[in-house]
Amino acid sequence: MRATRTLAALDEIGAGDHVCQFLNPADDVMDRSRAFIADGALFGDKVVIVGRVPQAPGDLASRVLDPARLRDSLLAAVRREAASAEREGYRSLRVFHHVTSDGSAQGAQQLLRSELDLEEFAAGSGAVVVCAYTGADWAASTLDKVRCVHPHHLGSRPASPAFQVYRTAKDGWTVNGVVDADGATAFGAILRTLLQQTVTVRLLCHALDFLDAAGMSALSDAARCLPDRKVVLEGTNETVRLAWELSGFADPSIPVVMAP
Repeated sequence: MRATRTLAALDEIGAGDHVCQFLNPADDVMDRSRAFIADGALFGDKVVIVGRVPQAPGDLASRVLDPARLRDSLLAAVRREAASAEREGYRSLRVFHHVTSDGSAQGAQQLLRSELDLEEFAAGSGAVVVCAYTGADWAASTLDKVRCVHPHHLGSRPASPAFQVYRTAKDGWTVNGVVDADGATAFGAILRTLLQQTVTVRLLCHALDFLDAAGMSALSDAARCLPDRKVVLEGTNETVRLAWELSGFADPSIPVVMAP
């Protein structure tokens, strides 16, 4: 069973980890990439660096994937690399993704979709995926969403967010923590992104402590964002279920199922 945790260093990562790392502006991405490759070599893992590196040094060039030059999605590319790693006799795949911004709202939406895809990939394959962000390059609202879909954190802002959504079962996503007014926008965006890909989103809520009014509104609005969609929350505690009912959300017109 995967579990959330905060890491002190990259050498603490394990199979299936999806890590959000915040870099300082002075951090040298190339040096960190080399260290990541060296760590992979110790364990017999194939290592891929994803990032816009116009002139990658010779010792890195063969390992770099430029997102702007991919024929298809990043998910498809890392899946190919994972299959290649297995054929070539490596233990597993390690991906270091230096995430860069194009500054557009559409780019932020695509980023959330990509991060959820990578989370599902890491959980299902046992690969390690580290997504490195330089905070100054990103809007705070974008970083808030991104942090919530990584179960593991590292770097200059390693503290876990108030809630997290991450893959722990074949057909489900775990939600932990508290979804309140501060996190409601991010929660709604994550749910809408998941609902764009599947008719029913199954949330495992045994570690969800509470949804406040803003969180419940975000859940309701997301569930109704597209026709014939549904959100099923399993393992909700009595407080969450009672608050949902007393707030008037337990309505047949709202495609949300709350279950103990």
